[in-house]
Amino acid sequence: MVASFKELTAFFKEVGAADVGHTNKSYLAHCIGVQNDMKKWGGDEEMCRAALFHSMYGTELFQDFALPVARRDEVRALIGERAEYLVYVNCAMLRDTFDAIQQQVDEPYMIKDRLTGEDIEMNKRDFDDLVTMHLCDWLEQVARWGNWDYRRDAFERMARRLGGIAEQRWDEVFSEAPAPAPASQGARA
Repeated sequence: MVASFKELTAFFKEVGAADVGHTNKSYLAHCIGVQNDMKKWGGDEEMCRAALFHSMYGTELFQDFALPVARRDEVRALIGERAEYLVYVNCAMLRDTFDAIQQQVDEPYMIKDRLTGEDIEMNKRDFDDLVTMHLCDWLEQVARWGNWDYRRDAFERMARRLGGIAEQRWDEVFSEAPAPAPASQGARA
C-alpha cells in the first residue's frame, strides 16, 4: 500500500529535502505545486505521486538535493513501483537523448541513463507519462526562474505531442515569456 500525502511530505522532511531552495521557493513547495498541477491536468493518483517525487534523485540540472538511488526500494514502497520508475527515469535521463525523440511515434523509446551509461527502453505509455510529468514540472517553475529559453523548443514539442491541457498550459505560461533569444545566445544547462 502506498503512503498517504502526509507520509509522503514527511519523507521530504526526514531526508532533509523539504527546505532546500528551488526557484524562489522551497523544494517541497515546488514538488507539491507539480503534484497539484498534475491533478489539474487529470493525472491519476499514480501520476500525482510521481509528480510529487519527480526529481527526488536529482536531475541533470537540479542537484541541490539528490536522494541516493540506493534508496529506490524505499521510495518504491512509498509511491508505488511504476511511479518510482517514472521518477527514476526523469532523474537519470540525459535530457538531450529525451529531447531528440519527442517527435518519435513508435516504440521503443530509447533514453540514455546518465547514471549508468546504459539505455533505458520505454514503451509509449511510460514515455508519454514521462513527457507529461517533465513538462508539468517545467511549467510549474519557469516563470519564477525566468530561464525561458532553456530547452524551449524541446518543451514546446512536448506540449504539442501531448495536446490537450498540456498544450493549453504551455500556451498560457509562454504567453508571458519574452521572445526567444537568437540560437547563438541560448541558455546553458
